[in-house]
Amino acid sequence: MKKNVKGQEICTLDGSVDKHGRPAVRGKTGAWFAGILILVNQGLATLAFFGVGVNLVLFLTRVIGQDNAEAANSVSKWTGTVYIFSLLGAFLSDSYWGRYKTCAIFQAIFVLGLVSLSLSSYIFLVKPDGCGDEETPCGSHSTVQIGLFYLSIYLIALGNGGYQPNIATFGADQFDEEDPKEGHSKVAFFSYFYLALNLGSLFSNTILGYFEDKGMWALGFWASAGSATLALGLFLVGTPRYRHFTPKGNPLSRFCQVVVAASRKWKVEMPQNGYDLYEVDDGKACSNNGSRKILHTQGFKFLDRAAIITSKECTDLQDKGSHNPWRVLDPVVASLRKSPKGLTELQRMGIGLIIAIMAMVASGTVEHFRLKYASKTCANCDGSSSLSIFWQVPQYVLVGASEVFMYVGQLEFFNSQAPDGLKSFGSALCMTSISLGNYVSSLLVTIVMKISTKDEMPGWIPGNLNRGHLDNFYFLLAVLTAADFVVYIICAKWYKYIKFQGINSMGDKNGSQGNDLRV
Repeated sequence: MKKNVKGQEICTLDGSVDKHGRPAVRGKTGAWFAGILILVNQGLATLAFFGVGVNLVLFLTRVIGQDNAEAANSVSKWTGTVYIFSLLGAFLSDSYWGRYKTCAIFQAIFVLGLVSLSLSSYIFLVKPDGCGDEETPCGSHSTVQIGLFYLSIYLIALGNGGYQPNIATFGADQFDEEDPKEGHSKVAFFSYFYLALNLGSLFSNTILGYFEDKGMWALGFWASAGSATLALGLFLVGTPRYRHFTPKGNPLSRFCQVVVAASRKWKVEMPQNGYDLYEVDDGKACSNNGSRKILHTQGFKFLDRAAIITSKECTDLQDKGSHNPWRVLDPVVASLRKSPKGLTELQRMGIGLIIAIMAMVASGTVEHFRLKYASKTCANCDGSSSLSIFWQVPQYVLVGASEVFMYVGQLEFFNSQAPDGLKSFGSALCMTSISLGNYVSSLLVTIVMKISTKDEMPGWIPGNLNRGHLDNFYFLLAVLTAADFVVYIICAKWYKYIKFQGINSMGDKNGSQGNDLRV
């Protein structure tokens, strides 16, 4: 156990607490013991989620009876809803429950949804026995049975969505970034987190995907339910060792306080610099559950009015010793600072977009040549082609590389740039961007099919892909991604990184500028 020169236990410097609400002791809490439990939890939970999600299109077509386009749209909407629920989980975590409680509750909902899906599939969805493979579609189902199916998968969406943005942030909480050694471990954690996610996805895409493709849907879903249950159990095992950050209250009310206060003072003359603006006492800021102040910058200057003390408010401060929160708050603003460690998060995300464009071009090119070698005369050979499947390897390599740059960069960006009381919300924003992509994908498929099926044409994405033009769809995605990259460059040029005042330097207003959290 680590102790200081006086024999006292060394506590963390970032304001984290243990399960009893006392300052977290560095040698007894957090670090890699807790971090590894969370990484294993993430891997198992990802295996469970993708055990359902990766073959959901096949389940909808073979078992539920939807066509390809309808199934693709259903899955896009479902996946988008998963990430919309992440905002709910982040809000409850940052405002009221804390990350540990939020993760535990939503994981329990996740397990409940998987068990319900497994039971409904085993009892009445996958009927007659042996149906749901490539050759034998299942029979029709009643409205109640279909309703139970959708209830199950949306319970899964709620559970996984509410859990996902919090587990990454909760894992990062286990490392004290005020300590140099643990600070480096925190950076490494995000890379290992992405690795755990991909290992879980790999297993579900190969092993579980194989069984489900052969029609053993109930077995695959029960395996997912078991994996999620084990993940929840391992998460609870680490309860005595976790570090926590106390919820900071409703962020929406704090934001509204700034807007209201700034609006009330729209006629007040602006000061020349930030030193004349009101700030919370350093002692109060330091003791506020480890929250750090965001240093003042020249951006969003209209919000500075909220921190201007009028003569009447100055009198109130002298008389009452406090300030009405609906009249004073620290302006939440940003500033630019170059990264000392190579590529910034924004640069990495930009590289990820470039690789994504290359992946879509590669996909379209391979599909173009696949169609040239397609068997268009065989009635029972839907989608078959003599072109080797290994020609798809480059595009999947590019997609994987794109995700490495984008996903890890996004995780680090939203975690480092969100204020201390909004860390989970920052991760939820990362997931919400994926949600929006899924909704746009659903809309795009609908529009493409509506336009491309005119004049009795089969469309770009028909049931038999050999009769369509999926290559054109990939090239369209490449063009749209290129346009997105242009918009991204504009936004990235405009964005200014925020920097925080370190907890240890809060007593020195004119001294250190604090720690730069960027990696």
